[in-house]
Formats: sequence, C-alpha cells, structure tokens
Amino acid sequence: MNEDIKFIIDTAKEAMDAAIKHLEKQLVNIRAGKASPAMLGSVMVDYYGSQTPLSQVANVNTPDGRTITVQPWEKSMLQEIERGIMVANIGFNPMNNGETIIINVPPLTEERRRDLAKQAKAETEDAKIGIRNARKEANHEIKNSDASEDLQKNAEIDVQSLTDSYVKRIDDILDAKEKEIMTV
Repeated sequence: MNEDIKFIIDTAKEAMDAAIKHLEKQLVNIRAGKASPAMLGSVMVDYYGSQTPLSQVANVNTPDGRTITVQPWEKSMLQEIERGIMVANIGFNPMNNGETIIINVPPLTEERRRDLAKQAKAETEDAKIGIRNARKEANHEIKNSDASEDLQKNAEIDVQSLTDSYVKRIDDILDAKEKEIMTV
C-alpha cells in the first residue's frame, strides 16, 4: 500500500476513534438512575473569581446508588458549590449540612427514561455523522492522491469497512446504554 493512502486511512481511523470517545463522554452525562460522580462533571464553581470545575475544588463521592456527596477542600466554598450545582440546571436539589453537600438522586420515571433513551440516540446519531464525515474526507483525499486507480478503489473499500465497523461499535454502545437506562 502506498504511504499516502496508508496515512489517509490512519487519519480517518483517528477521526473515527475521536467520534467514539466523544460519544462515550456524552453518554456518561446521561444518568441512568444510579448516582455517579460523573453526573456533576459539568458543574462549574466560582473559585476566587474564576470558573473552576467542581472536581478541582471538592471531593465527589457516591456512598450508595442514590446519593452523591460533595466534600469541599475549603469549608468557605460550600455556598459556591451549592450555587454552582443549582446553576448547572441538572435537576438536582443539593442539601448543605455545614460540612458537605448531599444530593439525593431521585429514581427515574418511565417517561424520563424514554426521554433519556431518545437523548442517547441523538448523541449516537451525532457520532455516526462524525464517522461518515471522516469517511467522506478520506475518500476525497484518496481520489485526489497520486495512487493508481486500483489502489484508490482498494483504499475506498478499506475506508468503507472501517466505517462499517465503527458504526457497529456505536450501535453496540447505544444498545448497552439503552439497556442501562431502561433497567429499573
């Protein structure tokens, strides 16, 4: 295989890997009823005038499947952390006991589960679009390369099989997430 073609295919593979990584990161934010520190991953806190991720100013734990505790490293940050959780608008009602912030994660209703499954489907569709864009870009570069027609055809076949395998991985990820969401 010609070096240019190999580079084009490797670049497409990297773009497809990035799409999968992004999808997995997005799906972590879709909660499936069990408490997880990742649920507070998007919370930003005003730390002495600058917006800082919650994980950099406090310890976030899950003592059980329905509770998240936030233990700030500085007690003076309790109000700011509480405000940050409310501003993040993620549907949690933090309780401040003077030492830690406790968040009870409510069980999901059937309707909410369906909404979360739809949200997961939308995220996977975005990932598939990313995969297809990587394929389109690779095929465009293959067509513009100096490789022979046979090499170009074979490279396009390789890119298509790569695309198919990544789309299958995305479908498998979605199936697992839907199962997690719909399990009561």
